[in-house]
Amino acid sequence: MVDQVSTSVGESTFDILKHLGLTVDFLDDQTCCGQPAFNSGFRSEARPVAARFIKLFEQVNGPIVVPSGSCAAMVRNYYGDLFRDDPQMAERAKQVGERLFELTEFISRYFGVDAITGKLNDSATYHKCCHLLREIGMNEEPIEMLSNIDGLKMTTLERADVCCGFGGAFSVKMSDISSAILDEKLDFIEATGANIVIAADSGCVFQMQGGLRRRGSSVQVVHIAEVLAKSLRNVISTESAE
Repeated sequence: MVDQVSTSVGESTFDILKHLGLTVDFLDDQTCCGQPAFNSGFRSEARPVAARFIKLFEQVNGPIVVPSGSCAAMVRNYYGDLFRDDPQMAERAKQVGERLFELTEFISRYFGVDAITGKLNDSATYHKCCHLLREIGMNEEPIEMLSNIDGLKMTTLERADVCCGFGGAFSVKMSDISSAILDEKLDFIEATGANIVIAADSGCVFQMQGGLRRRGSSVQVVHIAEVLAKSLRNVISTESAE
């Protein structure tokens, strides 16, 4: 999803990692991790996609960073189940998974939650994406990272840990339930009075942004990588002007 329809998230991730002093490699021939097919019950279709992911990323050294809690959860938590009848592939999946991290998880673990000290004058609230929170275990760390951005006023979102209703194919197959969940989320978002909603998965971003646009709301939903990268660019622009 990032590569095809939300490229600024990928570019922002690259900029953040470069800012942290890392040499970043991007595999041009990478594709999906296989999660959409897996979640829809099409395991036989997901398996070759996952196998290709493993083959590509086991050839590179160092950590693998993804700006998506759901993708990280798929590789780390579910590849083993997907290849449970193939011990060799399961072991290869395990080795790749041990090197794979969601973006904010990677930053907080290896650089600390105060590693990004940018500047952004705005008001925001944070939605806790389901996979990042429940599968990866990242709860307050992204909020702590955002709190270090100078000028960014963070407002607590009521029931921030409740699903936005996306859930991939769930939002299509069970649209009525998905819409009801989304409506409640949007009510809480608008009650904060914030200009920006920040989330760490592109699926959640598109789900909430679509709902807000249909309401005629001016609130913008952005990926946390975009916020962090923009705050860093603001600092650079200020320093250049001085």
